[in-house]
Amino acid sequence: MLQNKNVLLIFRLIVGGVFIWAGVSKIADPLSFAQDVRNYQLVGPALSFLTAIFLPWVELIAGLWLIVGIYPKSSALLISSLLLFFIVLVLITMARGLDVDCGCFGTFSRQADWRLIAEDSLWLALSLALLFSPANDFCLLRKKSSKA
Repeated sequence: MLQNKNVLLIFRLIVGGVFIWAGVSKIADPLSFAQDVRNYQLVGPALSFLTAIFLPWVELIAGLWLIVGIYPKSSALLISSLLLFFIVLVLITMARGLDVDCGCFGTFSRQADWRLIAEDSLWLALSLALLFSPANDFCLLRKKSSKA
């Protein structure tokens, strides 16, 4: 477990920043992101559109909360879960032989491939370090410890 509070703060800023950037870039062009979701060929048009409306806001809020320190463990858990889902989604897409843009960063998206899996795995490692580390300094809100 990582216990250096400054390193953990840097991890929060990096991972939170990535998720803020991802969320904002998708919010800026929801129809394009809906098409990116549709290109994975796992859901229909209606669910693609709902995902394009809902998911970017989840990413944005989770990233903001992680940086600001509002329930940092919960934010890290949500981000870790999203990253694990994204990694599995890309693996399934690659196994099916589909050549799609990831849709990760709006117009800055790139191909869903092994490099994307490696990058998402790095973000996952950082978010898991945040989730399982005891240090929670520099936070506005966090779960109170039951120790007296």
